[in-house]
Amino acid sequence: MLRSLLQLLILALSYGALALGGVPGLRMNRATIALVSAALLIALGAIDLPTAWQAIDPQTIVFLLSMMIVNAYLGLSGFFQIAMVTVVRFSSSPLGLLVFLTVATGILSAVFLNDTLALVTTPLTLRITHVLGLNPVPYLLAIAGATNIGSVATLSGNPQNILVGSFSHLGYLPFAQVMVPVAVLGLGLQVIWLWWLYPGVRSRQPCTLVTLQPAKVQKGLLHKTLLVSGLMFLAFLLGFPLAESSLLAAAALLVTRRLKPERVLAQVDWSLLVLFAGLFILTRCIQNFDLLAVLRPWVNQPLPLVLITALLSNLISNVPTVLLLAQFIPKGADQLWYLLAATSTLAGNLTLFGAVANLITVEAAASSGHRFSFWQHLRFGAPLTVLTLAIAYVWIVSQT
Repeated sequence: MLRSLLQLLILALSYGALALGGVPGLRMNRATIALVSAALLIALGAIDLPTAWQAIDPQTIVFLLSMMIVNAYLGLSGFFQIAMVTVVRFSSSPLGLLVFLTVATGILSAVFLNDTLALVTTPLTLRITHVLGLNPVPYLLAIAGATNIGSVATLSGNPQNILVGSFSHLGYLPFAQVMVPVAVLGLGLQVIWLWWLYPGVRSRQPCTLVTLQPAKVQKGLLHKTLLVSGLMFLAFLLGFPLAESSLLAAAALLVTRRLKPERVLAQVDWSLLVLFAGLFILTRCIQNFDLLAVLRPWVNQPLPLVLITALLSNLISNVPTVLLLAQFIPKGADQLWYLLAATSTLAGNLTLFGAVANLITVEAAASSGHRFSFWQHLRFGAPLTVLTLAIAYVWIVSQT
């Protein structure tokens, strides 16, 4: 009895700490919280080590790791810098810059992992707005929002979609056919909302031409990376397994004379992989205790699923939410899987802490001396989240 109470206490404290993003007084992040919690639960007999290992979904881990490696090569070859510099050259006014940043970030986030885009675009946006004398806040909000909204379009856009793809066995192309309209409408709505909130971005008067340093490009590596990435996405569209296709692409890129492997592997977010592994184990423990049985009848209904997912995504983050709720959704219930993916992603715009991309943008901006508050983000994110979730719900229910 005492052991069971201790196990339940650790689970409760684990998700509380995950919600906070750390442990007061200790230098722990979400990855170490998940790993330490899993170790304690194994030590207390809530789950044995072989079962814990089996709880980690290999397809999800392989897909995520492989996409990180592909992203690393794209970044090191100069692809993302080229894309964003090209966007700026086509932006002739404050409004044009807002539109181009939103669209470009959304498209790139749909194809590649959204967190990478937040890291790449934030410093460039700060530099551009400084040179042009523009308020950086609406443009930073545009990046943060677009990385979330754009990434909803594909199974490779963000970690929670990768999870949904692994559990549901939805095809890459069918998923995109349903979700791309949600992303397009959401990005358009975001531009309109920022136009309304910030009068300074409404100007169509041409700005002073910005002189940007040319992107550092390794042409040979860039050509190879684009070719391999193109073949990988072709494999996705043709219905080949996502994990195996991305792993083969990553392997092809790792065979190179141009870059030391340490530079590439340093770009991999190992903390995120550790977080996923720990969360898989915590989720299996929750299943063993059947702690969320009360949610079962609600999660199998579209509207309650959306409300529960949106709430949990902002309490404990979207990846743990998907892991917890996926156990209740049958593999053939495509409509529910689409709603889970869309809601866990779009709900990330609700608060500053709702998505990793938001935090990356804020931290990168703060390091350059630009800060915007929780309330500034909430004024932007709360209405946008409600409207995009409504669009996603109506569209997905009508199409599936």
